[in-house]
Amino acid sequence: MPRVYNFSAGPAILPEPVLAQAAADMMDYQGCGMSVMEMSHRSPAFQGIIDTAEADLRDLMGIPENYDVLFLQGGDSLQFAAVPMNLALAKHGVADYIVTGQWSKKAQQEAARFIDARIVATGAEDNFSHLPDCSDLPLSEDADYVYLCQNETVHGLRFAQLPDTKGKVLVSDQSSMFLSEPVDVSQFGLIHAGVQKNVGPAGVQIVIVRHDLVPEGDIDGVPVMMNYKTHVDKKSLYNTPPCWNIYMCGLVFKHLKELGGLEAVQKMNQEKAQLLYDAIDESALFKGVAAKEDRSMMNVCFVTGDADLDAKFAKEATAAGLTNLKGHRSVGGLRASIYNAMPRKGVEALIAFMKDFEVQNR
Repeated sequence: MPRVYNFSAGPAILPEPVLAQAAADMMDYQGCGMSVMEMSHRSPAFQGIIDTAEADLRDLMGIPENYDVLFLQGGDSLQFAAVPMNLALAKHGVADYIVTGQWSKKAQQEAARFIDARIVATGAEDNFSHLPDCSDLPLSEDADYVYLCQNETVHGLRFAQLPDTKGKVLVSDQSSMFLSEPVDVSQFGLIHAGVQKNVGPAGVQIVIVRHDLVPEGDIDGVPVMMNYKTHVDKKSLYNTPPCWNIYMCGLVFKHLKELGGLEAVQKMNQEKAQLLYDAIDESALFKGVAAKEDRSMMNVCFVTGDADLDAKFAKEATAAGLTNLKGHRSVGGLRASIYNAMPRKGVEALIAFMKDFEVQNR
């Protein structure tokens, strides 16, 4: 069967050159006589894999030396608890949250189990159709950090400009935009991202955290595995990591460097997104969900205005080799996630199908 165009929000499409390299290495990684999935995480071979992956990620993002890079487990949602545990629990126990969609809402709700997690801006009153005004946030004087989800996967919203945190530490969930564009890491105290959107198979969470924010030791009530210091001290090898997944991330990092780095990747992503948004805006049937000024470059959410017609579109698109276009179960509608690995021709195929569908369903 030919490969489909996979518009899933995650686990998502991976670059074909990366999949081909992984297939070539499957039985014998660089003369080791075994797969990466079989080798010890204490072996020199795997140490080389994780060291190279970190070095390439640092190079791609320009990560300053005073930041640690961690390859963790547990699902990125685990960071909703780990962030307040590490950055606030032993300090003021206060953080300010900008709630712009499902993932920042869940992060705030989870943090509230451990600290005073205050909502300082939200788009909930408009069903998260646009970002709230963050030009002059009512930040708490004792806030240990300010939290946002920079790209809301479910609602198709993206912060094109970061809010002014008035000197407070900024924490960003970048899961669905990670490595899709250049980022000035020094603007953040901590970045966390699940890799299953733009970087690799599900099972790895990357945390980039400034040295001074890593706890100095144990924190009362915080499990060892949830303490960032545990993983900083052991260089992400405190326990058996998801070796294969980290290896795959490393292959993607090299692939992105070969494409020309994040500046080149951003240009390709902007062109794909513009093509699709233009098609939606020119359509008499399809309508974009997110406010134009806040549209995500990665997750394009749209509707026909009729739930049954949305379902028909998704079903017929699947039959045509355009898969996973149903919107998130919490909001319905349609969503095309056009991450780094989605080729331009995949977006063009989707647009052509949309035009045909519109003619057939006027």
